[in-house]
Amino acid sequence: MVRAFFLTLGIALAAPALAQVGPTPQKDAAQGSAQGNAAQPAASGDGVASIVETEFPAYDQNHDGQLDKAEFARWMVALKDQEMKATGKTLAPAEIAAWSDGAFVTADTDKSGTVSKPELIGYLSGGAG
Repeated sequence: MVRAFFLTLGIALAAPALAQVGPTPQKDAAQGSAQGNAAQPAASGDGVASIVETEFPAYDQNHDGQLDKAEFARWMVALKDQEMKATGKTLAPAEIAAWSDGAFVTADTDKSGTVSKPELIGYLSGGAG
């Protein structure tokens, strides 16, 4: 359910980003794909793929086509921050780090130590694999 909330939130907030001419790093990462915990309908896999295609370059800092743990964490922590702003909830930095670490382990389905676009799309679509 966490993924469905963030996914819906991300798609709603990403609409302006998707209308841009090209991908640019976002100061407000809520415009990226997302995951969350509200009972909202999940977006289609095509919507998730579109957001990942648009936002991935902003987080793939070394431009290798993969997100290492730090790159992935940057994206997920930005999404968690947006969720907390939207819900008014707070988590300690250690809790956010632990959540991000768990998300990375789940998203890295091939256990390569990086998360590819397909892995990220699968994770954010609710089917991590």
